[in-house]
Amino acid sequence: MKIGILISGRGSNMLAIVKAVQSGLIPDSKVAVVISDKINAEGLLKAKERKIETLVVGKNGRAREEHDAEIVEELKKRGVELICLAGYMRLLSKEFVRAFPNKIINIHPSLLPAFKGLDAQRQAIDYGVKVSGCTVHFVDEALDHGAIIAQKTVAVIDDDTAETLAARILEHEHALYVQAVRQIAAGEIEIVGRRVVSVKN
Repeated sequence: MKIGILISGRGSNMLAIVKAVQSGLIPDSKVAVVISDKINAEGLLKAKERKIETLVVGKNGRAREEHDAEIVEELKKRGVELICLAGYMRLLSKEFVRAFPNKIINIHPSLLPAFKGLDAQRQAIDYGVKVSGCTVHFVDEALDHGAIIAQKTVAVIDDDTAETLAARILEHEHALYVQAVRQIAAGEIEIVGRRVVSVKN
């Protein structure tokens, strides 16, 4: 399975996936390309150090659809079969999502459907929840809305800030994301309606 990873920043989840692929933890897979919309994204250097092809596709004042069309073209050129969003800070256009139906996944730092969008950890703290966490989900045309693949709970401590909660959630994101990609690569799950279920062998 050829994997494409989209990043905008430090790429810690990207690196976790790359390491898991290269170690064989994610079976029969290859990270074909890491694409960033930011030329100075730290994750680009980490990918290059791991001998992964990298590409910068900047917005350059273009409309979202035009920018996305270039990324879609680059992914298809490399035969990418699964796209992992790893700290990619742009919303995908409907055209992008339709080009790869049920082939795009994302990790979000809350227990969806709670606290969608930006600053999810701040939203959790402000709301006063006792439990938060992270969610790996398929990407559809709505924000943080696609079918849920896996979730991990993280307790919210009384003196937590958005920053401390984010750091503790991040500790679990890498393993959860790798687990989800491994399940997809191994053909262990399928989507039934809004539910992601185990494939019966």
